[in-house]
Amino acid sequence: MIEQYIYTGEGYNPYLIGDKWQVAKLNYLPGHGFDDMSNVEVHKKTDEVFILLKGRAVLVTANMGEKEVSFELTDMQPCVTYNIPCGIWHNIGMSEDAEIIIVEDAQTHMNDVGYFELTDSSKDELTQIVHHLMNV
Repeated sequence: MIEQYIYTGEGYNPYLIGDKWQVAKLNYLPGHGFDDMSNVEVHKKTDEVFILLKGRAVLVTANMGEKEVSFELTDMQPCVTYNIPCGIWHNIGMSEDAEIIIVEDAQTHMNDVGYFELTDSSKDELTQIVHHLMNV
């Protein structure tokens, strides 16, 4: 009667999908390290929840100016629930051993996600402030 889900592979894997919401597991994958984040994403209609299970991770939110992007970072703590409200540009950087649970609307990645590619200078700035915050 009790369902169990385990995901040990690389990257994002939604595994409990209901009519209105889904639970997914995010394990490290290239593009989500402390050195190689190259974009931010936004959900315009729904929030997204992150829970760090193990490893280290940083939640990045981006303020989109007309000509510049500025970043705010949160050093995630294990077993704390972090909510990214709809309309907030964000990404996540992870150590290679990190495991994160994501709870979000079941249709988010089908029709409610936008991406913004960072410029080389924004990527460099983000990498520097991530390294400073995470002491890596």
